[in-house]
Amino acid sequence: MSDLRSKALDYHEHPTPGKISISPTKAFTSAKDLALAYTPGVAEPVREVHRDPENAYRYTNKGNLVAVITDGSAVLGLGDVGALAGKPVMEGKAVLFKRFANIDVFDIEITAPSVETFIETVANIAPTFGAINLEDIAAPKCFVVEERLRERLDIPVFHDDQHGTAVITCAGLINALEIQGKRLQDVRVIILGAGAAGIATTRLLIAMGSKRENIVLVDRKGVIHTARTDLNIYKQAYAVDTPARTLNEALLGADVCIGVSGPDLLTPEMVCIMADRPIVFALSNPIPEIMPDVATAARDDLIMATGRSDFPNQVNNSLCFPFVFRGALDARAKHFNEEILIAAARALADLTKEPVPKEVLDAYDLTELAFGKDYIIPKQFDPRLIERIPPKVIEAVRHTDTNLDQDPQD
Repeated sequence: MSDLRSKALDYHEHPTPGKISISPTKAFTSAKDLALAYTPGVAEPVREVHRDPENAYRYTNKGNLVAVITDGSAVLGLGDVGALAGKPVMEGKAVLFKRFANIDVFDIEITAPSVETFIETVANIAPTFGAINLEDIAAPKCFVVEERLRERLDIPVFHDDQHGTAVITCAGLINALEIQGKRLQDVRVIILGAGAAGIATTRLLIAMGSKRENIVLVDRKGVIHTARTDLNIYKQAYAVDTPARTLNEALLGADVCIGVSGPDLLTPEMVCIMADRPIVFALSNPIPEIMPDVATAARDDLIMATGRSDFPNQVNNSLCFPFVFRGALDARAKHFNEEILIAAARALADLTKEPVPKEVLDAYDLTELAFGKDYIIPKQFDPRLIERIPPKVIEAVRHTDTNLDQDPQD
């Protein structure tokens, strides 16, 4: 880890601090170019946008520009580190957007004294952008922020910790269940972590066919059950009537455990009491809820995934958000809804079953890779992602065009 630390710091510092820059897209080498790019020529697109705001998509980069916005209150597994300390992550998101989907990004870190101030700040700068990506905002504030912004804005708002995590988790789980010979509507699922990712994943699993009573969320105080009186409205919505009170009790006989919480919260003993052919997604970063070697040593019939790139089955948002945004921007979507998210999840799951191109094998220094226990989700550098996911998103946007003003979580 010390070697990784020094390499990571060197990577971010040299040869230029940070990971992103801004480059012009037009020629700018002569007085003629200056006259077109700025005064007097720039007045013409100003007039056209003033005449019809939709012309901003024709004469500016609004249609390919996303704001990645945070307050730094829930950064990775590091917690509330503040807005400025969250900037390296937001710059990293910008790199992924550009590298994988050719989308431009402004990363915006906001220090706001209240939720209302944060919402107002984002709403006031929204005209610049074609879409908003909220990131690393603590629950339950993140739910309020997203809901309020979706009500106010006519561009799509996506909270990656919610929707990105839900899409990629559901995609991986679809395939893991198929390999294990189980069905989504039958399995018992334990979700360890009842924040943004846990609740959004629960919502999407139910939308895709999981039975609500078969999903048990667990937070720091134990199982989210109907007898608890300390739950916020978002947790209350998914409380279940169950005698289980602890994680250990909830895991007894469970088919699936999805960890979106913190490091080292699962033990080998917990994995051992799960059902036959269990599935464990330990997605906490950088340290998962249980390390893969520990989990697989406890159960040889296990399918294991983490959020890390140095283990098989990386269930990570970077497989989702660039391509979902590409489709949403190209379709000029107003909102994200469940049909869009499900379309992306199924496209990811389906792609995994196809033969893997040699360029992917080369990128990961592999000689072979095929659908199975160690390959339930595509790799980040698979060039087919940009070909497969955006068209499915566009199709879903068009299919639900008349319903785009509805709540995507209804």
